[in-house]
Amino acid sequence: MTKYAYVFPGQGSQSVGMMTAWDDHQATVIDIFEQASSSLGYDLWALVSEGPEEQLNNTMVTQPAMLCAGVACWRIASAQAGMPAATLMAGHSLGEYTALVCAGSLDLADAVRLVARRGELMQNAVAAGEGAMAAIIGLDDEDVIKACSLVDCGVVEAVNFNAPGQVVIAGETAAVDAAREQARALGARLVRELPVSVPCHCSLLKSGAQLLAEELDSITIEMPRVPIIHNQSATIADSVDEIREKLQLQLYQPVKWVASVNSMQQQGVGGLIECGPGKVLTGLTRRIDWPARINQ
Repeated sequence: MTKYAYVFPGQGSQSVGMMTAWDDHQATVIDIFEQASSSLGYDLWALVSEGPEEQLNNTMVTQPAMLCAGVACWRIASAQAGMPAATLMAGHSLGEYTALVCAGSLDLADAVRLVARRGELMQNAVAAGEGAMAAIIGLDDEDVIKACSLVDCGVVEAVNFNAPGQVVIAGETAAVDAAREQARALGARLVRELPVSVPCHCSLLKSGAQLLAEELDSITIEMPRVPIIHNQSATIADSVDEIREKLQLQLYQPVKWVASVNSMQQQGVGGLIECGPGKVLTGLTRRIDWPARINQ
C-alpha cells in the first residue's frame, strides 16, 4: 500500500479569492475563517475574499490567512471517501504551523494568534526597505553559498533550499543586491528579486526568536498524531520541547525543503498531496528526484 505525505505551502501562494475553488464546501471554509476572525479581532474571510490585495500581502495577515486556507483544504480533503491517510506531514516555512494544526498538535485558535504574532515579530525585526530576498536559479547550493560569502557590505545568506538549482537568498538589501551580481558572475541562469517586505529565515530575524519562544511557551502543544518533518532539520521531533525549539530556530535558519522531501522518500513515502492554494510545493517537488505520485 502506498504511503502518502500531506504538505502545506507558506507565504507567496496567497491571492484574493484564493478559496473560491472550494465553493461546494463553503460551510467548512467559512467556519474555519470565522474561528480565526474571532481570535484576531478582524474579518479575515473578508480580506481573503475581497482584499485589498496589499493588506492581504501584509505578513501579519498573510500568515493566518494561509494557515486557515491550508487547514480548510485538509479538512475537506480528509473527509472525502477514498482519500489516503497521512503517513507524514510537512509544511514550507509557515506551512509547518498548518501541518501542526492538521496533525492535532496545535489548536486552531492558538495557531492563528501565534502566526499573526510571528508575522509581527518578523516585520519588526527589520525596518521596511532594509531587507530583501531573491531567487537564484541555475546554480548549485555551494555556488549560491559562495556568492553570499563574497559579499562584504552586509548580511546575506542562503535561506530556502527549495529544489536542485533553485535557492533563495535573504538579508540586508544592499548585500542581497551584491550577492545577486555575484550569482550572475558565477553563471546563474536567472536572478529574481522577490516582492517581500521581510528577509525570511536569515539571521537578521534572530532578535525575534526569543520573543517567539516566549509565545510558544505560553500555548499548549501536543505531540502530533501524524509525524511532521520540520524545515529546520528535515527530521521528526521526539518531544514537545523539541517542536518548540525547531519552530524557534526556523524563524532565522534555512528551510531545507530538498532534504525534507528526501527524508520522506527514505521513510517509504510513495505519494505526496499538497493542501492549500496554488501548486508551489508540487512544482518544487517535481524538480527533486521524486519518482512518486504527486497530487494537488
